[in-house]
Parts: sequence; structure tokens; C-alpha cells
Amino acid sequence: MDRLRREGLGMTSQRTRNRLIQRLRDEGIRNEQVLDVMASTPRHLFLDEALALRAYEDTALPIGYGQTISQPYIVARMTELLLGRAKSLERVLEVGTGSGYQTAVLARLVEKLYSVERIDPLLQQARRRLRELEIHNVEFKLGNGGFGWPDKGPYDAILTAAAPAVVPDELRQQLAPNGVLVIPVGSERQVLTIVTRREDSDRFDVEKLESVRFVPLLGGVVR
Repeated sequence: MDRLRREGLGMTSQRTRNRLIQRLRDEGIRNEQVLDVMASTPRHLFLDEALALRAYEDTALPIGYGQTISQPYIVARMTELLLGRAKSLERVLEVGTGSGYQTAVLARLVEKLYSVERIDPLLQQARRRLRELEIHNVEFKLGNGGFGWPDKGPYDAILTAAAPAVVPDELRQQLAPNGVLVIPVGSERQVLTIVTRREDSDRFDVEKLESVRFVPLLGGVVR
């Protein structure tokens, strides 16, 4: 990849990126690993050129097909929660690849990442972007995210970037012992939720945190 394109200029420069990171600190993000990775991840490369100048605003932006690239605060918050709660990061599942931005952030913090996306053009774009950034520890699957990816589980942690009305039992059952699921839940009102498996039992602790806004978790595949 062209170095100048990756590093950015003006509103996509490292200086602009650093201002976003300071804003995230001011909003309460404390995990320095997460902040360092986000500071060095070029969010502008995950957007169409027309929106690239807005890449380092702390806001969600459209990526087509009725989907959005998540607000940087939410990416940082969910990633920080996952890192803080998971006992291991050897095998992690992401539901909703989208633009690939959250994927790129997570991939640099975990050993192996599996990412499921139901919209094939978005999946192919994300795959290409991560390849250009030389991120090679991600496997992708086109499929219904609500079903997860059982063949590759169980997972130490699962992060979901779309909101189901209720927590899918399929995702809970793919958690390893003490595994952690970070997921927005709800239809009209969505709440960021943490589901933790108790050891290797079928009992789960549920913790509701803060109101969030995500696209709904839909079934089916779009080619």
C-alpha cells in the first residue's frame, strides 16, 4: 500500500488521529493497548473516499447496504471490555465484519480472530483492506452472524457489532468455559451487554451497561 495513503494527510493525518485518541481518553477509555492500536489504525481506509475526511470524527458513518462503520468510542469501549473481561484471547469471534475497521483493531490484540459477515460485497472489501494492512490472523466467513461460527469454536470471547432483539442462544453456546460475549441487545432500545459463561456450565451471568445504537442483527445472506 502507498505509504502516503496509509498515513493520511490533513483531516486524515496522524495528528488528526491523535486528537480523536485524546477525545476517547476524555470520554473514559483507559486501556492503553486499545488506544495505541486505534491511533495506528487508518480508519479513513475503511470508508469511501467521499467520507474519508470525516474518518476521525467520533461518529458512526455509512458504508452502504444500510450498514455503518461504528463510532470510534463504541469500538474502543467494546474492545476495552472484551480485553478486560476475557481470561484468554486465543480464539475470538466477531459477528458483523462490516467495513473491517473493528476487525482490524481486534486482530492486533488477539491471537486468532474469526469474523462473520452476511453481506458479501462488504466481506470482500474488508478482506482486501486487511490484506493491504498486512493483517493475517483473521479468517472470514459469509453467513448469518446470529448462528456464529460453531465449527471454529468454542471462543474465549465474542464481540457482536449488530444488535439482536435478545441474546442468541447459539452465541452463548459457542463460548468456552469462562468465555465472554460483548453484545448490544434490544430493538427499540439497545443496551450494551456482557454475557459470561460460568466455568464450563450452562449458566451465564448477564451484565447490562449503557445505552447504545447499532444496526439490527439480521438473518440471511446478501450476495
